[in-house]
Amino acid sequence: MEICGLRAEFQQLLDIFDPAEFEEHQKGKHKPTSLPEQVGRETFKVLQETRALIAFVGELGAAFVHAFLNPRQVRWKDAFFVAETAGVNALPIIALLSFLAGLIIAFQAAIPMRQFGAEIFVANLMALIMLRELGPLLTAIVLAGRSGSAFAAELGTMKVNEEIDALSTMGLDPVRFLVVIRVLAVLVMTPLLTVFSDLVGVIGGSVVLVLMGYPPITYVHQVLSSVDYGDLVGGLFKSFVFAILVAGIGCLRGLQTKTGAMAVGESTTRAVVSGIVLVIITDGIFAVLYYYLGI
Repeated sequence: MEICGLRAEFQQLLDIFDPAEFEEHQKGKHKPTSLPEQVGRETFKVLQETRALIAFVGELGAAFVHAFLNPRQVRWKDAFFVAETAGVNALPIIALLSFLAGLIIAFQAAIPMRQFGAEIFVANLMALIMLRELGPLLTAIVLAGRSGSAFAAELGTMKVNEEIDALSTMGLDPVRFLVVIRVLAVLVMTPLLTVFSDLVGVIGGSVVLVLMGYPPITYVHQVLSSVDYGDLVGGLFKSFVFAILVAGIGCLRGLQTKTGAMAVGESTTRAVVSGIVLVIITDGIFAVLYYYLGI
């Protein structure tokens, strides 16, 4: 059966449902696929994912422009609630990971440096690595595991329960209504969490030098002499980009959820994996850019 000449407003509602999801597939013997066919399928999937990502970035950008021009239409109460769950509630786990990471890195670096009497320079190492790399990276990975998966699960459950379809039927854009508040909340909280992670990581590194007999004031002076505001701003700019990637990918995977009992779990897994991979790739790109820009 084929429907032709449908009015635009009804065609938009019809396009929400994929006919392939309602087909009853007969179980048969699985035919093995050849290597060229498998490569072609995976390549086609990558192209589809790239196309969907570009389209989602455009929709999200348009939604942010609309929210900026019409701030009263943004559900600020829900945005503050998301900021609390994604940001404030993440402080304990970020503090624990940053402190242990700083402690371990400082200890591992102090052992070889002590052979040359240069263990005091562990303070320089910890300040640079936490402000420029490890602080933003640890924060982004924690948010991908907590917030990105939570966003995918929430929106995925709404998709399975047809709540998102109901929003579209009522004329509400799901990206403006659901995605903007989540991305905005994460965008505000991630730099704050990054600064907190930097501070706790540097404190963790100080424990090693204090146990080696160095006074805390020496460690503080060494840290302040080795970094400047450029190092802090460079790490904070990374955190902004990481926040958009983590929150955006989590919401996109949630909106892409299909029907079925395992759909939400698959979307959550894809959100975490995609978020962490994109964060690592983006961090490598930033490292190359900062090197050539002399930052």
